Amino acid sequence: MFKKILVANRGEIALRIIFACRELGIKTVAVYSEADENSLHVRFADEDICIGPARSADSYLSVPAIISAAEITGADAIHPGYGFLSESAYLAEVCEACHIRFIGPDPSVIRLLGDKAKARRAMKKAGVPMLPGSDGPVESEEAAAKVARDIGFPVIIKAVAGGGGRGMRIVKEPKELAHAFRTAQREAEAAFGVGDVYIEKYLESPRHIEYQIVGDHHGNVVHLGERECSIQRRHQKLIEESPSIAVSDKVRRKMGAVVVDAARAVQYTNAGTFEFLMDAKGNFYFMEVNTRIQVEHPVTEFVTGLDIVKEQIRIAAGERLSFKQSEVTFTGHAIECRVNAEDPVTFVPSPGLIHAFSIPGGPGVRVDTAAHAECTIPPNYDSMIAKIIVHGRDRQEAIARMKRVLEMSVVEGIRTSIPLHLRILNDPDFVAGRLSTHFMERFQPVKKPSSLAETA
Repeated sequence: MFKKILVANRGEIALRIIFACRELGIKTVAVYSEADENSLHVRFADEDICIGPARSADSYLSVPAIISAAEITGADAIHPGYGFLSESAYLAEVCEACHIRFIGPDPSVIRLLGDKAKARRAMKKAGVPMLPGSDGPVESEEAAAKVARDIGFPVIIKAVAGGGGRGMRIVKEPKELAHAFRTAQREAEAAFGVGDVYIEKYLESPRHIEYQIVGDHHGNVVHLGERECSIQRRHQKLIEESPSIAVSDKVRRKMGAVVVDAARAVQYTNAGTFEFLMDAKGNFYFMEVNTRIQVEHPVTEFVTGLDIVKEQIRIAAGERLSFKQSEVTFTGHAIECRVNAEDPVTFVPSPGLIHAFSIPGGPGVRVDTAAHAECTIPPNYDSMIAKIIVHGRDRQEAIARMKRVLEMSVVEGIRTSIPLHLRILNDPDFVAGRLSTHFMERFQPVKKPSSLAETA
């Protein structure tokens, strides 16, 4: 087992990793930017080291800074968390060269699955259900037009690299294709340094369902069930739950077997998530593989009773999975709300000083956060300040429990998305489980008329 792990991240996920290490008896090193000097992950790690100024490119995204910090402190492993360098094949390769264990999949697997076109081909070969689309990057507007005609409109153009909705365009009519194709290429180039895009059939109102898997270096792969992630805005998830109300036990076993076989086919190790779109008929279609721990992993931990982060560490240390597929059971229902520092109506970010911060606990409640009273939420990073996760005997109890926690939470000094979450939880369609990736369109802020329109 490792003696010391460097946590190459910040905020609640850095704390989450530190918690797991403490329980395993492993020392930790926190890295931080100048904006995070007084953060809790710095306070609770055994050692800490500043790796640069507030700008992510000069700190949390700097491979030389991360590796230097690991070498200076004598860390024998690096856990990247999620975001930042978590899916960087380059960081994993440098770790390998420096004899530091990267807590994640092998670099070759990250590189394969990080390229969405290559991942699509690999998953298709492994028998994973696919939406019709291009077999690889589409090089020209003419080629894009041919693919779109062959599979039929609407289609979606996606960046080969990256995610989060960048380099992505929905095209409903042929006349929109050329402009959308060029725009997606430019956006992908700006965001990821690679302008390659591919095309696939667009589903109008699908659910977003993902399957959690873990695999060791001894050929063992296990799935931990699915998560429903359909409540999202601009391709960023807001609420996640497990299990999905739309997935039966039979389908769970079937799709679980599909993702396990696919993971084995690419020799996947450590934790990962296979993401799918599901249509109204219950058909699944592959989207992508996230080669890291997910923000929403706590809902899976609640319903399975397993610690995924500890399992990541054990796997990276060369140990076998501590459980078999037959030992994985699913109990009750879990829901997670991502609380963001933003206006709940306009979605404008709201960084600043938190004067009061209290999120109540109680039965079946977990709060993952690095925020506290008198801390400052910097404008430099993602706006999420807390994850509230609840577990109930069933979905109805989980919803009631989440509403109770949100209604009793106190966050003063900044605006948060808590009122928005309450509106969603009280929505009749949400309560009934009638979900799709378009659910949040009803909550979009109303655009104010321009001054010209007002005077017309």
